[in-house]
Amino acid sequence: MLIHTGYDIVFEYPAPTPVLAMLYTHPSRETSMRRREVLDVEPRVRINDYTDTFGNRCARLIAKAGRMRFRSDSLIEDSGEPDRQVGDAEQHEIYALPDGALRFLLPSRYCEVDRMLDIAWQLFGHTTPGWARVGAVCDFVHRHIRFDYLQARSTRTAYEAYDERVGVCRDFTHLAIALCRCLNIPARYCTGYLGEIGVPATDEPMDFSAWFDVYLGGEWHTFDARNNTPRIGRILMARGRDAADVALLTNFGPSRLVEFTVRTEEVVEGAQ
Repeated sequence: MLIHTGYDIVFEYPAPTPVLAMLYTHPSRETSMRRREVLDVEPRVRINDYTDTFGNRCARLIAKAGRMRFRSDSLIEDSGEPDRQVGDAEQHEIYALPDGALRFLLPSRYCEVDRMLDIAWQLFGHTTPGWARVGAVCDFVHRHIRFDYLQARSTRTAYEAYDERVGVCRDFTHLAIALCRCLNIPARYCTGYLGEIGVPATDEPMDFSAWFDVYLGGEWHTFDARNNTPRIGRILMARGRDAADVALLTNFGPSRLVEFTVRTEEVVEGAQ
């Protein structure tokens, strides 16, 4: 399967402004790229790429005063298979976890593990550890939060999403991550493309998506509390402890979003 991804984002800056951008496809998908990925910025400026501590490909630049356009257009080969299901994946004791997984048990900016500990054990202490427990968390979050674009708020935390019972995909993801960490299951935040492939089309505008990985049975597995069903064509861009680690654009100064378009769709071989 071939998936066409890309974006067209325009910001307005009153003055030259340093910017960090996480707008690349994740390096783990590099071998599946059919077309070289380029971050196209207009007007042209110097772009310095680097890799952050989570292994994400990032860019540094100084935006010029006025309107700045960020664009990309990629073609990615995908297996066409839905998210892998491993129902017998077991939960590890903390002492048996690899060192790199431990930071995904700790509280972070949007995932208040300390504040939600009692809630998590009251809700899920009776469930079977491992895959079934994570599934129970996703079922709960999927039912508990009402999806509403108009209620999006960039500062909403996991506890606030639990309390307010409304949000967007990042809120579903933060709440599920916080609950999993409370239950001693390492969980990390993921952002990327997820098109309407293999599911009924909706009238909702296309956007970047959020989901999460958990560490079970010696490897990381994908879960999605927002959709709560295995999906086809997930294209990872970045991952970290929560949304603070994977902001697609961080502007170090005043800015105004002018245009925002995201695309991700299946294309027929030879038709692109």
